[in-house]
Amino acid sequence: MRKVIVNRTQTLREILGGLLMGLANLVPGISGGTMLLAVGVYPRFIEGIAEVTTFRFRLRTLSTLATIGGAATIAIITGAGIVRELVIDHRWVMFSLFVGLTLGGVPVIWRLMRPITATTVCGCIGGLTLTILLVFLQPSTTEPVTDSLPYLMLFLAGLGGASAMVLPGISGGYVLLILGQYLTILETIDETRKALTDADGPQWGYLLEASHIFLPVAMGVALGLVVISNLLKFFLEYFKKQTLGVLLGFLIGAVVGLWPFQHSVTPDPGDVIKGQVMTSASITALDPGDFPVQRFTPNGGQFAGSVGLIVGGFLLTQMIALIGNRETTSKDVPQGEI
Repeated sequence: MRKVIVNRTQTLREILGGLLMGLANLVPGISGGTMLLAVGVYPRFIEGIAEVTTFRFRLRTLSTLATIGGAATIAIITGAGIVRELVIDHRWVMFSLFVGLTLGGVPVIWRLMRPITATTVCGCIGGLTLTILLVFLQPSTTEPVTDSLPYLMLFLAGLGGASAMVLPGISGGYVLLILGQYLTILETIDETRKALTDADGPQWGYLLEASHIFLPVAMGVALGLVVISNLLKFFLEYFKKQTLGVLLGFLIGAVVGLWPFQHSVTPDPGDVIKGQVMTSASITALDPGDFPVQRFTPNGGQFAGSVGLIVGGFLLTQMIALIGNRETTSKDVPQGEI
């Protein structure tokens, strides 16, 4: 009887962890790995990933991954549309929250890095530089786009998102955001859900079109889980401080890509959006998520609200990290895992 209760409790924790991880992957700044750590199923998840990617299959492992993965998928499918609309309609509000959530991971990694060494600082500078480069090199919607570049960026988004998924403190949603694929992927997920549940039956035409988004992302996710996650585990085990320095650089650099005071601007006829010259008709049909974005000077209320949201997001991440620390105090978490 006791074993049955323990198994049920573990299953409920896996379902809760999967739901939280799925929602976390929709919100830049919240780490899916941190959610699993908070509910106490992270060690089993990492163990399962390691076993499956090295072709070792056990029923318990497959059950854990299926439960967490299924719950995460449900959360992503049901929440993608809502989060996307909030980002489009309330960009400065959401980005302020994202900044706070992202910076909330800094103290967690900082504590793990101590004492600070020269190699740790070099790793941090390298991660910060790479993040800033990704922000400024991402393609603009007002510039012509080659046929191959979107597929490459989608592949990299899947690659980075999968890698971030297994590392507490690193947000998969943030990786998508700095690569310029965040809204695209959220829209595709939401529209696919609508196409599958259409009253007239599945809309196969849209599903075929959506495959141009999903396939490169799926390829990146597969490679990230099989290769990158194992590489990251290796570096965290043998080069822990340097690797944590790079991760800290990623988090600090997030502020550059998440500057909150920007809003969408309706394009004018003659503007070029994704290689297409805009006309009055095409502007009307253009998805708001593809509108160009401009920075603006906030008023006093917006500035105060932004600061409050940043502080609130920061404190929320700290609360989640605190819960995770309590849950794993008596657990054997492999060295190098956050």
